[in-house]
Amino acid sequence: MTLAPLTAYQKRLFAFLSVATFFEGYDFMALTQILPNLRASLGMNEAQAGLMVGFINVGTVLAYFLVRKADRWGRRRVLTVTIAGYTAFTFLSGFSPNVWVFAAFQMVARIFLLAEWAISSVIAAEEFPAARRGMVIGVISASGSLGSVVCAGVVPLLLQSPWGWRTVYFVGIVPLLILAFARRSLRETKRFEQQVKSDAERPLLGIWRTPYRRRVAELGAIWLLTYVCTQTGVTYWKEFAVAERGFTDGQVGLSITIAAVVAMPLVFLSGKALDIVGRRRGAVVIYTLTSLGVFFAYTFHDRWALTFALMFGIFGASAFLPVMNAYTTELFPTEHRGDAFAWSNNLIGRVGYVLSPALVGWFAHSVGWSNAVRVTTIFPLVAVALILMLLPETRNRELEETAAL
Repeated sequence: MTLAPLTAYQKRLFAFLSVATFFEGYDFMALTQILPNLRASLGMNEAQAGLMVGFINVGTVLAYFLVRKADRWGRRRVLTVTIAGYTAFTFLSGFSPNVWVFAAFQMVARIFLLAEWAISSVIAAEEFPAARRGMVIGVISASGSLGSVVCAGVVPLLLQSPWGWRTVYFVGIVPLLILAFARRSLRETKRFEQQVKSDAERPLLGIWRTPYRRRVAELGAIWLLTYVCTQTGVTYWKEFAVAERGFTDGQVGLSITIAAVVAMPLVFLSGKALDIVGRRRGAVVIYTLTSLGVFFAYTFHDRWALTFALMFGIFGASAFLPVMNAYTTELFPTEHRGDAFAWSNNLIGRVGYVLSPALVGWFAHSVGWSNAVRVTTIFPLVAVALILMLLPETRNRELEETAAL
Protein backbone atom coordinates (compact mmCIF):
# COMPACT_ATOMS: atom_id res chain seq x y z
CA MET A 1 0.00 0.00 0.00
CA THR A 2 1.37 3.41 -1.05
CA LEU A 3 1.08 6.01 1.68
CA ALA A 4 0.10 9.55 0.76
CA PRO A 5 2.82 12.07 1.64
CA LEU A 6 2.32 14.39 4.57
CA THR A 7 1.10 17.88 3.73
CA ALA A 8 3.33 20.90 4.31
CA TYR A 9 1.31 21.79 7.42
CA GLN A 10 1.51 18.25 8.77
CA LYS A 11 5.29 18.32 8.38
CA ARG A 12 5.53 21.63 10.26
CA LEU A 13 3.20 20.36 12.96
CA PHE A 14 5.19 17.13 13.24
CA ALA A 15 8.41 19.10 13.72
CA PHE A 16 6.84 21.53 16.22
CA LEU A 17 5.34 18.81 18.42
CA SER A 18 8.61 16.86 18.31
CA VAL A 19 10.69 19.87 19.40
CA ALA A 20 8.22 20.84 22.15
CA THR A 21 8.26 17.27 23.46
CA PHE A 22 12.07 17.16 23.22
CA PHE A 23 12.31 19.95 25.80
CA GLU A 24 9.58 18.34 27.89
CA GLY A 25 11.82 15.26 28.07
CA TYR A 26 14.83 17.42 28.93
CA ASP A 27 12.99 19.07 31.80
CA PHE A 28 11.76 15.74 33.16
CA MET A 29 15.23 14.17 33.17
CA ALA A 30 16.82 17.22 34.82
CA LEU A 31 15.54 16.32 38.29
CA THR A 32 16.90 12.78 38.17
CA GLN A 33 20.32 14.05 37.10
CA ILE A 34 20.76 16.67 39.81
CA LEU A 35 19.14 14.64 42.62
CA PRO A 36 22.40 13.36 44.17
CA ASN A 37 23.79 16.92 44.10
CA LEU A 38 20.65 18.27 45.78
CA ARG A 39 20.77 15.54 48.42
CA ALA A 40 24.39 16.25 49.19
CA SER A 41 23.93 20.01 49.47
CA LEU A 42 20.71 19.82 51.50
CA GLY A 43 21.54 16.82 53.66
CA MET A 44 18.59 14.66 52.56
CA ASN A 45 18.57 10.89 52.97
CA GLU A 46 16.99 8.45 50.50
CA ALA A 47 13.56 8.52 52.13
CA GLN A 48 13.46 12.34 52.24
CA ALA A 49 14.54 12.56 48.59
CA GLY A 50 11.79 10.10 47.68
CA LEU A 51 9.21 12.25 49.45
CA MET A 52 10.42 15.35 47.61
CA VAL A 53 10.21 13.57 44.25
CA GLY A 54 6.75 12.31 45.18
CA PHE A 55 5.59 15.83 46.05
CA ILE A 56 6.93 17.22 42.78
CA ASN A 57 5.18 14.47 40.85
CA VAL A 58 1.83 15.48 42.34
CA GLY A 59 1.88 17.99 39.48
CA THR A 60 1.51 15.12 37.03
CA VAL A 61 -1.85 14.32 38.66
CA LEU A 62 -2.98 17.94 38.81
CA ALA A 63 -2.32 18.14 35.06
CA TYR A 64 -5.69 16.40 34.75
CA PHE A 65 -7.52 19.70 35.21
CA LEU A 66 -5.61 21.31 32.33
CA VAL A 67 -5.70 18.34 29.92
CA ARG A 68 -9.48 17.97 30.15
CA LYS A 69 -9.88 21.65 29.16
CA ALA A 70 -8.72 20.64 25.67
CA ASP A 71 -12.19 19.21 25.03
CA ARG A 72 -13.70 22.66 25.70
CA TRP A 73 -11.04 25.28 24.93
CA GLY A 74 -9.50 23.42 22.01
CA ARG A 75 -6.19 21.63 21.48
CA ARG A 76 -4.27 24.62 20.13
CA ARG A 77 -5.05 26.95 23.04
CA VAL A 78 -4.20 24.41 25.72
CA LEU A 79 -0.97 23.38 23.97
CA THR A 80 0.15 27.01 23.85
CA VAL A 81 -0.56 27.50 27.55
CA THR A 82 1.28 24.32 28.51
CA ILE A 83 4.48 25.15 26.61
CA ALA A 84 4.59 28.67 28.04
CA GLY A 85 3.88 27.33 31.53
CA TYR A 86 6.50 24.60 31.67
CA THR A 87 9.12 26.93 30.20
CA ALA A 88 8.45 29.66 32.79
CA PHE A 89 8.45 27.41 35.85
CA THR A 90 11.45 25.40 34.70
CA PHE A 91 13.38 28.64 34.31
CA LEU A 92 12.21 29.90 37.71
CA SER A 93 13.37 26.66 39.34
CA GLY A 94 16.93 27.80 38.74
CA PHE A 95 16.38 30.77 41.07
CA SER A 96 15.03 28.69 43.98
CA PRO A 97 16.53 29.83 47.32
CA ASN A 98 15.74 26.55 49.11
CA VAL A 99 14.39 23.05 48.54
CA TRP A 100 10.79 24.02 49.37
CA VAL A 101 10.62 26.73 46.71
CA PHE A 102 12.38 24.41 44.26
CA ALA A 103 9.87 21.63 44.93
CA ALA A 104 6.94 24.04 44.51
CA PHE A 105 8.22 25.43 41.19
CA GLN A 106 8.94 21.94 39.90
CA MET A 107 5.54 20.66 40.96
CA VAL A 108 3.83 23.44 38.98
CA ALA A 109 6.16 22.82 36.04
CA ARG A 110 5.07 19.17 36.08
CA ILE A 111 1.44 20.25 35.60
CA PHE A 112 2.32 21.99 32.35
CA LEU A 113 4.86 19.36 31.23
CA LEU A 114 2.40 16.48 31.48
CA ALA A 115 -0.40 18.48 29.90
CA GLU A 116 1.85 19.37 26.93
CA TRP A 117 2.76 15.73 26.42
CA ALA A 118 -0.86 14.56 26.60
CA ILE A 119 -2.19 17.26 24.25
CA SER A 120 0.62 16.60 21.75
CA SER A 121 -0.49 12.97 21.60
CA VAL A 122 -4.14 13.99 21.09
CA ILE A 123 -3.21 16.41 18.29
CA ALA A 124 -1.00 13.79 16.62
CA ALA A 125 -3.83 11.24 16.69
CA GLU A 126 -6.36 13.69 15.24
CA GLU A 127 -4.24 15.36 12.55
CA PHE A 128 -2.38 12.46 10.95
CA PRO A 129 -3.70 9.53 8.85
CA ALA A 130 -4.39 6.16 10.45
CA ALA A 131 -1.60 4.39 8.52
CA ARG A 132 0.98 6.82 9.95
CA ARG A 133 -0.48 7.40 13.40
CA GLY A 134 1.74 4.93 15.23
CA MET A 135 4.86 6.29 13.55
CA VAL A 136 4.00 9.92 14.31
CA ILE A 137 3.08 9.27 17.94
CA GLY A 138 6.17 7.11 18.26
CA VAL A 139 8.55 9.77 16.94
CA ILE A 140 6.99 12.49 19.08
CA SER A 141 7.28 10.27 22.16
CA ALA A 142 10.84 9.35 21.23
CA SER A 143 11.67 13.04 20.92
CA GLY A 144 10.90 13.39 24.61
CA SER A 145 13.22 10.48 25.31
CA LEU A 146 15.89 12.11 23.14
CA GLY A 147 15.53 15.26 25.24
CA SER A 148 16.16 13.14 28.32
CA VAL A 149 19.27 11.67 26.70
CA VAL A 150 20.65 15.09 25.84
CA CYS A 151 19.94 16.25 29.38
CA ALA A 152 21.81 13.28 30.85
CA GLY A 153 24.75 14.00 28.57
CA VAL A 154 25.04 17.73 29.23
CA VAL A 155 24.23 17.83 32.97
CA PRO A 156 27.76 16.77 34.07
CA LEU A 157 29.09 19.72 32.04
CA LEU A 158 26.46 22.17 33.29
CA LEU A 159 27.14 21.18 36.90
CA GLN A 160 30.67 22.55 36.45
CA SER A 161 29.38 26.04 35.65
CA PRO A 162 29.51 28.83 38.29
CA TRP A 163 25.76 28.36 38.92
CA GLY A 164 25.99 24.57 39.31
CA TRP A 165 22.69 22.69 39.10
CA ARG A 166 20.78 25.94 38.49
CA THR A 167 22.24 26.14 34.98
CA VAL A 168 20.36 22.96 34.08
CA TYR A 169 17.09 24.87 34.50
CA PHE A 170 18.20 28.15 32.94
CA VAL A 171 18.54 26.27 29.64
CA GLY A 172 14.81 25.59 29.83
CA ILE A 173 13.92 29.05 28.48
CA VAL A 174 14.53 27.89 24.89
CA PRO A 175 11.02 26.43 24.24
CA LEU A 176 9.41 29.81 24.95
CA LEU A 177 11.42 31.34 22.12
CA ILE A 178 10.35 28.52 19.77
CA LEU A 179 6.71 28.94 20.78
CA ALA A 180 6.79 32.67 20.07
CA PHE A 181 8.03 31.92 16.56
CA ALA A 182 5.75 28.97 15.73
CA ARG A 183 2.47 29.80 17.47
CA ARG A 184 0.88 31.76 14.62
CA SER A 185 1.08 28.84 12.18
CA LEU A 186 -0.44 26.36 14.66
CA ARG A 187 -4.06 25.50 13.79
CA GLU A 188 -6.89 23.88 15.69
CA THR A 189 -7.43 20.22 14.76
CA LYS A 190 -10.12 19.58 12.15
CA ARG A 191 -11.81 16.93 14.27
CA PHE A 192 -12.20 19.35 17.18
CA GLU A 193 -13.55 22.08 14.90
CA GLN A 194 -16.08 19.71 13.33
CA GLN A 195 -17.55 18.40 16.57
CA VAL A 196 -20.68 19.91 18.06
CA LYS A 197 -19.40 22.32 20.70
CA SER A 198 -21.02 23.24 23.99
CA ASP A 199 -20.24 26.14 26.30
CA ALA A 200 -21.33 24.10 29.31
CA GLU A 201 -18.56 22.85 31.58
CA ARG A 202 -18.53 19.05 31.74
CA PRO A 203 -18.77 17.65 35.27
CA LEU A 204 -15.57 16.09 36.59
CA LEU A 205 -17.21 12.67 36.74
CA GLY A 206 -19.01 13.08 33.43
CA ILE A 207 -17.05 10.43 31.55
CA TRP A 208 -17.97 7.86 34.20
CA ARG A 209 -21.59 8.24 33.08
CA THR A 210 -20.74 7.27 29.50
CA PRO A 211 -20.18 3.83 27.88
CA TYR A 212 -16.42 4.59 27.97
CA ARG A 213 -16.06 4.34 31.76
CA ARG A 214 -14.81 0.75 31.65
CA ARG A 215 -12.19 1.61 29.04
CA VAL A 216 -10.94 4.53 31.15
CA ALA A 217 -10.55 2.21 34.15
CA GLU A 218 -8.73 -0.43 32.08
CA LEU A 219 -6.27 2.03 30.57
CA GLY A 220 -5.77 3.74 33.92
CA ALA A 221 -4.78 0.45 35.53
CA ILE A 222 -2.30 -0.31 32.74
CA TRP A 223 -0.74 3.16 32.95
CA LEU A 224 -0.42 2.83 36.75
CA LEU A 225 1.24 -0.59 36.66
CA THR A 226 3.68 0.53 33.97
CA TYR A 227 4.70 3.74 35.74
CA VAL A 228 5.58 1.93 38.97
CA CYS A 229 8.54 0.33 37.17
CA THR A 230 9.52 2.88 34.51
CA GLN A 231 9.40 5.89 36.85
CA THR A 232 11.55 4.38 39.58
CA GLY A 233 13.86 2.58 37.15
CA VAL A 234 14.80 5.85 35.44
CA THR A 235 14.65 8.16 38.46
CA TYR A 236 16.95 6.21 40.75
CA TRP A 237 19.50 4.64 38.43
CA LYS A 238 22.04 7.41 39.06
CA GLU A 239 21.51 7.04 42.83
CA PHE A 240 22.06 3.29 42.52
CA ALA A 241 25.12 3.61 40.27
CA VAL A 242 26.81 6.16 42.54
CA ALA A 243 25.90 4.63 45.91
CA GLU A 244 26.13 0.89 45.17
CA ARG A 245 28.52 0.66 42.22
CA GLY A 246 30.82 3.62 42.93
CA PHE A 247 30.27 5.48 39.65
CA THR A 248 31.25 9.13 39.34
CA ASP A 249 28.89 11.77 37.88
CA GLY A 250 30.83 11.64 34.63
CA GLN A 251 30.67 7.85 34.42
CA VAL A 252 26.93 7.88 35.07
CA GLY A 253 26.41 10.52 32.38
CA LEU A 254 28.52 8.52 29.91
CA SER A 255 26.70 5.25 30.63
CA ILE A 256 23.27 6.85 30.28
CA THR A 257 24.33 8.62 27.10
CA ILE A 258 25.75 5.45 25.51
CA ALA A 259 22.73 3.37 26.51
CA ALA A 260 20.29 5.98 25.30
CA VAL A 261 22.09 6.73 22.03
CA VAL A 262 21.93 3.02 21.15
CA ALA A 263 18.33 2.72 22.33
CA MET A 264 16.97 5.87 20.68
CA PRO A 265 16.95 4.62 17.06
CA LEU A 266 14.98 1.59 18.27
CA VAL A 267 12.55 3.87 20.10
CA PHE A 268 12.00 5.94 16.95
CA LEU A 269 11.41 2.75 14.96
CA SER A 270 9.02 1.31 17.54
CA GLY A 271 6.24 3.68 16.51
CA LYS A 272 6.53 2.58 12.88
CA ALA A 273 6.61 -1.04 14.04
CA LEU A 274 3.25 -0.52 15.77
CA ASP A 275 1.79 0.40 12.37
CA ILE A 276 3.17 -2.85 10.91
CA VAL A 277 2.80 -5.55 13.58
CA GLY A 278 0.04 -3.89 15.58
CA ARG A 279 -0.30 -2.44 19.07
CA ARG A 280 -0.75 -5.76 20.88
CA ARG A 281 2.26 -7.61 19.46
CA GLY A 282 4.42 -4.54 19.83
CA ALA A 283 3.37 -4.23 23.48
CA VAL A 284 4.53 -7.78 24.26
CA VAL A 285 8.06 -7.05 23.03
CA ILE A 286 8.32 -3.59 24.56
CA TYR A 287 6.94 -4.48 27.99
CA THR A 288 9.06 -7.61 28.26
CA LEU A 289 12.21 -5.64 27.47
CA THR A 290 11.17 -2.98 29.99
CA SER A 291 10.96 -5.52 32.79
CA LEU A 292 14.17 -7.36 31.90
CA GLY A 293 16.14 -4.20 31.18
CA VAL A 294 15.31 -2.50 34.48
CA PHE A 295 15.87 -5.70 36.47
CA PHE A 296 19.39 -6.29 35.15
CA ALA A 297 20.26 -2.56 35.15
CA TYR A 298 19.98 -2.83 38.95
CA THR A 299 21.65 -6.26 39.17
CA PHE A 300 24.92 -6.41 37.22
CA HIS A 301 28.20 -5.20 38.73
CA ASP A 302 30.35 -4.63 35.67
CA ARG A 303 29.96 -1.09 34.35
CA TRP A 304 29.52 -2.09 30.72
CA ALA A 305 27.11 -4.91 31.55
CA LEU A 306 25.05 -2.38 33.49
CA THR A 307 25.17 0.00 30.55
CA PHE A 308 24.01 -2.77 28.21
CA ALA A 309 21.08 -3.65 30.47
CA LEU A 310 20.26 0.04 30.89
CA MET A 311 19.99 0.31 27.11
CA PHE A 312 17.05 -2.13 27.14
CA GLY A 313 15.56 -0.45 30.18
CA ILE A 314 15.66 2.96 28.50
CA PHE A 315 14.26 1.50 25.28
CA GLY A 316 11.36 -0.15 27.08
CA ALA A 317 10.65 2.81 29.35
CA SER A 318 10.48 5.08 26.29
CA ALA A 319 8.89 2.74 23.74
CA PHE A 320 5.89 1.84 25.89
CA LEU A 321 4.66 5.43 25.47
CA PRO A 322 3.72 5.08 21.76
CA VAL A 323 1.70 1.97 22.66
CA MET A 324 -0.22 3.62 25.47
CA ASN A 325 -0.51 7.03 23.80
CA ALA A 326 -1.99 5.33 20.73
CA TYR A 327 -4.51 3.34 22.74
CA THR A 328 -5.50 6.26 24.98
CA THR A 329 -6.20 8.53 22.01
CA GLU A 330 -7.69 5.91 19.67
CA LEU A 331 -10.29 4.30 21.93
CA PHE A 332 -12.39 7.42 22.62
CA PRO A 333 -14.43 9.83 20.46
CA THR A 334 -13.26 13.42 19.87
CA GLU A 335 -15.59 14.98 22.44
CA HIS A 336 -14.22 12.73 25.22
CA ARG A 337 -10.61 12.24 24.07
CA GLY A 338 -8.99 14.90 26.27
CA ASP A 339 -11.05 13.98 29.35
CA ALA A 340 -10.38 10.27 28.87
CA PHE A 341 -6.63 10.86 28.54
CA ALA A 342 -6.70 13.08 31.64
CA TRP A 343 -8.55 10.51 33.73
CA SER A 344 -6.71 7.36 32.64
CA ASN A 345 -3.21 8.84 32.63
CA ASN A 346 -3.11 11.95 34.82
CA LEU A 347 -5.42 10.80 37.61
CA ILE A 348 -5.42 7.00 37.75
CA GLY A 349 -2.12 6.18 36.06
CA ARG A 350 -0.10 8.85 37.79
CA VAL A 351 -0.95 7.43 41.21
CA GLY A 352 1.77 4.90 40.48
CA TYR A 353 4.03 7.65 39.14
CA VAL A 354 3.64 9.74 42.30
CA LEU A 355 3.64 7.08 45.00
CA SER A 356 6.28 4.70 43.66
CA PRO A 357 9.28 7.06 44.11
CA ALA A 358 8.33 7.74 47.72
CA LEU A 359 7.69 4.06 48.50
CA VAL A 360 10.81 2.83 46.70
CA GLY A 361 12.91 5.58 48.31
CA TRP A 362 11.65 4.54 51.74
CA PHE A 363 12.26 0.86 50.95
CA ALA A 364 15.75 1.62 49.59
CA HIS A 365 16.68 3.27 52.88
CA SER A 366 16.44 -0.21 54.43
CA VAL A 367 17.36 -2.66 51.66
CA GLY A 368 19.28 -0.58 49.09
CA TRP A 369 18.38 0.77 45.66
CA SER A 370 18.92 -2.47 43.73
CA ASN A 371 16.56 -4.58 45.85
CA ALA A 372 13.95 -1.84 46.08
CA VAL A 373 13.73 -1.16 42.33
CA ARG A 374 13.92 -4.80 41.19
CA VAL A 375 10.66 -5.53 43.00
CA THR A 376 8.87 -3.18 40.61
CA THR A 377 9.85 -5.13 37.47
CA ILE A 378 6.92 -7.53 37.87
CA PHE A 379 4.44 -4.74 37.18
CA PRO A 380 5.10 -4.31 33.40
CA LEU A 381 4.45 -8.03 32.93
CA VAL A 382 1.08 -7.70 34.66
CA ALA A 383 0.36 -4.61 32.52
CA VAL A 384 1.02 -6.36 29.20
CA ALA A 385 -1.16 -9.28 30.31
CA LEU A 386 -3.99 -6.78 30.79
CA ILE A 387 -3.36 -5.31 27.33
CA LEU A 388 -3.69 -8.75 25.74
CA MET A 389 -6.82 -9.59 27.74
CA LEU A 390 -8.68 -6.27 27.53
CA LEU A 391 -7.61 -4.06 24.62
CA PRO A 392 -8.48 -4.52 20.90
CA GLU A 393 -6.14 -4.15 17.94
CA THR A 394 -6.46 -0.65 16.44
CA ARG A 395 -3.77 -0.70 13.73
CA ASN A 396 -4.66 1.12 10.47
CA ARG A 397 -8.16 2.07 11.63
CA GLU A 398 -9.60 5.59 11.64
CA LEU A 399 -10.39 7.19 15.00
CA GLU A 400 -14.13 7.07 14.36
CA GLU A 401 -13.84 3.29 13.99
CA THR A 402 -11.46 2.61 16.88
CA ALA A 403 -13.61 4.64 19.30
CA ALA A 404 -16.45 2.18 18.68
CA LEU A 405 -14.40 -0.98 19.39
